[in-house]
Amino acid sequence: MSKKSRSKLWFLVHSWLALPIWFFVLIVCVTGTLAVVSQEIVWLANPDIRASKPTDDAEPLSYDQVIAAIKRDEPQVFVQSISRPDESHFALSVDLSYPDGRSVEVYVNPYTGAIQGISPSFNFQQFTRALHGWWLVPFTNGYSWGWYLVSALGIPLLASLVTGLVVYKKFWKGFLRPTLRVRHGARIFWGDFHRLSGIWSIWFIAVISVTGIWFLIRAILGDNQISISTEPVIPVIAREKVPMSAPGVPAPMIPIDEAIKIATQRIPGLEASFVSLPFNAYSHLQIGGRGWYPLMFQTAQINPYDGEVAAAHLLSDRSKLEFVTESMRPLHTGDFGGLWIKLIWAFFGLIMSMMVLSGLLIWTKRTALATLNALKREAKTQRKPVSIPARQAETSEAQP
Repeated sequence: MSKKSRSKLWFLVHSWLALPIWFFVLIVCVTGTLAVVSQEIVWLANPDIRASKPTDDAEPLSYDQVIAAIKRDEPQVFVQSISRPDESHFALSVDLSYPDGRSVEVYVNPYTGAIQGISPSFNFQQFTRALHGWWLVPFTNGYSWGWYLVSALGIPLLASLVTGLVVYKKFWKGFLRPTLRVRHGARIFWGDFHRLSGIWSIWFIAVISVTGIWFLIRAILGDNQISISTEPVIPVIAREKVPMSAPGVPAPMIPIDEAIKIATQRIPGLEASFVSLPFNAYSHLQIGGRGWYPLMFQTAQINPYDGEVAAAHLLSDRSKLEFVTESMRPLHTGDFGGLWIKLIWAFFGLIMSMMVLSGLLIWTKRTALATLNALKREAKTQRKPVSIPARQAETSEAQP
């Protein structure tokens, strides 16, 4: 085999060895698309998670009314937290603890306060997000290697975006005159589709790749115990400042709805979407939600006895670096603007998955044809007859 043939052979082997990487990228894209709408898929499959109205004019209950309804059905239960999803068609997620030590998450109807079902410890939504985010590799001592493996794809993804724009000259013409030829064979169709989907997904690929790289940096910082958070550490309520209604019995808490009013006065425009109740007599009541900036939560820590705001973590409290980094996760998942944002993210996630698939098909066919041609050339070389002068030379050397 000639040196040139050996080089081509090694190049083909190198190309075939990249096949698992292509499939890995494709699976990450598909699972990411499913993860965006996984909560909606659970809603379709499980009626317990739906917020069904008893009547057409029914209004959602306040947080105090929800707690009262739960206590009415189960007097011994302790409500730990209440989370109200962005979409009104979802039930409330409520964490409960029982006197026997059990802790469960339940679905509660926001209009009646009735417990509709118990959330499994690992449902479809958690499965798809774990499969996409870290390939179900457990977190043993820090971030799992699956997290590193997936988030590292942000680097070649961003490089592919840049090189693709360089290779595709005057790519902006694809916005003005999109080309998708469907009657010129599979190779031309998939080539046009790959270029066209890449052009219209430039913004989405940039968002996903940059935020993916941030997840990689986040893991590196976390495993090295480096924090950039400006959120203050709130000390517990001093023992002598806990009011008593009777010896050894703390005074009752202020109503949750009153605490929300206090929080909204401190944080204008706050839409309280979750409440974390004190887990002992010395803990604060936490109120949190989004405001004018939908990518970030703001929280207030409130004394549950007198309503004093012990601390608040506002948008203005974040550093410029933290303001950017805290925006990464919702930008990556599309979980910040309700159903329509999720559908947009899912649509472009599907386009991106198809773009990877089209590139895989083009690359596989091209590599397969190159391999077949190389094998044919090698077989033809081996079958090539020896020239007559060469035979005469061999005969003369054989004579004494």
